[in-house]
Parts: sequence; structure tokens; C-alpha cells
Amino acid sequence: MRGQGCVFVTDYWVLLDNKIFNYFRMKIYYNPKLKALARNLRNNSTLSEVLLWEHLKGKRMKGYDFHRQKPIDNYIVDFFCNKLNLAIEIDGDSHDYKFEEDQKRQKRLESLGIKFLRFDDIIVKKDINSVILGIEEWIEEYEKHTPACTHITRTPSY
Repeated sequence: MRGQGCVFVTDYWVLLDNKIFNYFRMKIYYNPKLKALARNLRNNSTLSEVLLWEHLKGKRMKGYDFHRQKPIDNYIVDFFCNKLNLAIEIDGDSHDYKFEEDQKRQKRLESLGIKFLRFDDIIVKKDINSVILGIEEWIEEYEKHTPACTHITRTPSY
């Protein structure tokens, strides 16, 4: 799609139960006009975003790479992990009176295969440990239902 950036595309071979599979994740585009806004949001984070980011950055969350204020499609999510296809949203003042907009946005992004976790701003500020535990539990459930595989770094030749 001309004029749009691409969030990620992965095409890789995996070895699973001694069988080789080709996995392809679909392209998820973003509106490049959102890049400046996303940068501005990163530079002006809320307290709850800063608190949660301390636990997500640098692969601190179970080794997964999260990004903050990530443009996806025509929206920006607070935190996003490509490998998990997981968006984490903190609902605070910026979401007040925008329930229908948030639902529409979430439904659109879910149609692209993105999963959501939402946390209230006050809970993040007052009980960050339960938020971290909730994210860890979600990841553990995801890992239980995702087959473990060995990545093959090159395309196999037959």
C-alpha cells in the first residue's frame, strides 16, 4: 500500500516436531503521518506510562521486546509487542468520555490479529505489581498455547 509504513513483516522457517514450516505474519501498516504524534506522546508520557515502561523496556518483561506509543493502522497504542501481537493500553484521563471511540479502535486493531490488555491509570499508579503480574500471566497463557519451535535462520534447500 503506497504511502503507508509497515509495522512488521516476518517470513521465517521453523522446525517443529522435526517438520519444517513456513510462518508468515501478515503485514500491518501504519499511517506515516502518525510518527510525529507518536514521538510527541513518547516525549510527554503520563506518570502511569512511565511506571509501566520501566517494567517493559529492554526486554524486561519475560524477554519480550515492547515499544511505546506505537503507530498501527490509523491509531497509536500505548505499548506494543510484535512477537506477541499484544497491545497494552492504560485508560486514564485521555480516554474519558471516549469509550465508543476506544471500542471502535480496539475492534479494528483486533481484526488485524492484535490482542489487547487494558489497565486503569489509577491501578497502574497504586498497584503496579498486580499490573505486572497480569501481563506476566497473559504471556504465560500465550506461551502455553503457542507451540515451542526452533527458528531456522536460513531458507532450507531441498
